Amino acid sequence: MATPRPGESVEPAEERDQLIIRPLGSGQEVGRSCHMMEFKGKKIMLDCGIHPGLNGFASLPFLDLVEVEEIDLLLISHFHLDHCGALPYFLEKTGFKGRCFMTHASKAIYRWLLSDYVKVSNIATEEMLYSDIDIEKSMEKIETINFHQEVEVNGIKFWCYTAGHVLGAAMFMIEIAGVKVLYTGDFSRQEDRHLMSAEIPNVHPDVVIIESTYGTHIHENRDDREARFTGLVHDIVNRGGRCLIPVFALGRAQELLLILDEYWGNHPELNDIPIYYASSLAKKCMSVYQTYINAMNETIRRQIAISNPFVFKHISNLKSMEHFEDIGPSVVLASPGMMQSGLSRELFEAWCTDKRNGCIIAGYCVEGTLAKHILSEPDDIMTMSGQKLPLKCSVDYISFSAHTDYKQTSEFLRALKPTHVVLVHGEANEMSRLKAALIREYEDDTEYQMNVHNPRNTVNVELHFRGEKLAKVVGSLAAKKPQQDTKISGILVKRNFNYHVMDPADLTNYTDLATSTITQRLSIAYTGTLPMLRYYLHQLSGDVETSESQEKPSLRVFKSISVVLETGMVVVEWLANPVTDMYADAVVTVILRAESDPMPQKNMPSVLVVDKSHIQECLLEMLTDMFGADSISKLIKGDKITVTVDDCQATVSLDTLDVKCEDEVLQQVLSTAVTKLHQAIAPVKTFT
Repeated sequence: MATPRPGESVEPAEERDQLIIRPLGSGQEVGRSCHMMEFKGKKIMLDCGIHPGLNGFASLPFLDLVEVEEIDLLLISHFHLDHCGALPYFLEKTGFKGRCFMTHASKAIYRWLLSDYVKVSNIATEEMLYSDIDIEKSMEKIETINFHQEVEVNGIKFWCYTAGHVLGAAMFMIEIAGVKVLYTGDFSRQEDRHLMSAEIPNVHPDVVIIESTYGTHIHENRDDREARFTGLVHDIVNRGGRCLIPVFALGRAQELLLILDEYWGNHPELNDIPIYYASSLAKKCMSVYQTYINAMNETIRRQIAISNPFVFKHISNLKSMEHFEDIGPSVVLASPGMMQSGLSRELFEAWCTDKRNGCIIAGYCVEGTLAKHILSEPDDIMTMSGQKLPLKCSVDYISFSAHTDYKQTSEFLRALKPTHVVLVHGEANEMSRLKAALIREYEDDTEYQMNVHNPRNTVNVELHFRGEKLAKVVGSLAAKKPQQDTKISGILVKRNFNYHVMDPADLTNYTDLATSTITQRLSIAYTGTLPMLRYYLHQLSGDVETSESQEKPSLRVFKSISVVLETGMVVVEWLANPVTDMYADAVVTVILRAESDPMPQKNMPSVLVVDKSHIQECLLEMLTDMFGADSISKLIKGDKITVTVDDCQATVSLDTLDVKCEDEVLQQVLSTAVTKLHQAIAPVKTFT
């Protein structure tokens, strides 16, 4: 936090209107998605992934740039490693004390996917970020959320929508102090064979943090893409080759399995050629997919009533190379998808030197991975053991990646019309092209202007949102019928950016707060008598009550301060509040004056109480002399004197001597006269 200059006021964090979004990963890159959002003193982290092309600590987001202990909330969009791969490390090996949420399906798959990642990672144990034990412990700290379920954490409201990308993928809508931010994570607006498309939220956000993976590219038509894919597979096995399809254990693998199983069923001549799903997680993955059938599209839900579409007729599971009889043509879907290590890497190294074989890259590839490298058609590749191998097999790319393309992104943003769009999860060039295209699309729109940001990692996007502060009157104050120009007096309570004004008595009904009172007690040395003390206090307040109910002599001043005479001292007691505190200060000053007064006790003046009727007679006589008998009338029952001068009427209370009159001149004349009369006949001193 910046140090303020001398004399500069620092606005409290919860009152600032600045919203800060800072990518800690996937800022002008794909991989290690992680974004910090700060607003009104609240801190939210969105995703916590690793970079697939890097290992160990180098693969982590830039976590050292944030105060982990201050983060209120962590939201995970889906189970892919580049979005949740750093989560066990973050939950178990940092000082994070906030709460972490993901959907039920994401949590079910997260555990198996990360365990598999630990097993297949081709790095030394000491370089591993976490172990299976850390993954198990992290499971206890992850809370689940249903789609459209609203949750509130420390004043942060959030809920999620279906993202379509993979099973359980969610887009999170976050609301703080009325400002709404939508984080899409990875999403797709195109329904495929098993997943529904991403929803368009029914709430319009102020900011959308959106993926830009494919930039301005337009995806191939789904039917054409599937036909090209199955045609390539058919050609490879027809020429006697092995077809390797690198996939991640969960996600696009299930889509491709559905396509291949259907194609094999429609082509009996291929039934003798085996299709293998080569993943140690295959069985567990299928059980998760069968459990969360209701999270898939209508086609799958209708089909499940007849037969489970994920019980494949032409596909077998393959746990490891030891169980694989590599004889003749075959099709193998092997993980991981970018071939950094594991079964897909082993099979590629075994098959890449034979020109009959083929490799089909079916998803997005991150820079620094073998899958990305072979798309550039190199002459040879480097094995994990450091050996060079000639690359002779065919390599084809058909994108089945469930990321939005430009058409989907544009239509999505047009429906939401956010004020600000923050691009993440895209290579720098693709992101820049997408930004330029979006700006061009809306540059002639006079009714809507889109502000597009494409920050690099660790660079802040600073936006400003200032809303009106409104306080709602509740409880007994709200029940009172308001009068014109009536001032409302109560307690202002702020809770989660909402303001309420209420009577102190209503605090327990509307809040967790409670009222309390403080009794102040002060002991002052005093050696004088009670009459002397009463005399001095009477000069101060004009109204001193003597209490006869207490064992010790006591006085009550200003109807709120108790003065109790004890041996060698006086105890002053009052209920603390701004008014009585002021009265108490005056009483204490008078007691100190009385203690230091050298006046002999025998000459102690006593107070002569003037008879009330005498004051009334004097007042009536004075007013008669001033205005004449015709202008004066006395209401016997009401104890008031009415004065009428030139059609202006005033009343003087015989009890309090208060003057009430609408005419300011007559009011001033009467008030001055009554005050002087009171001073003239007020308590007279006599000496004993």
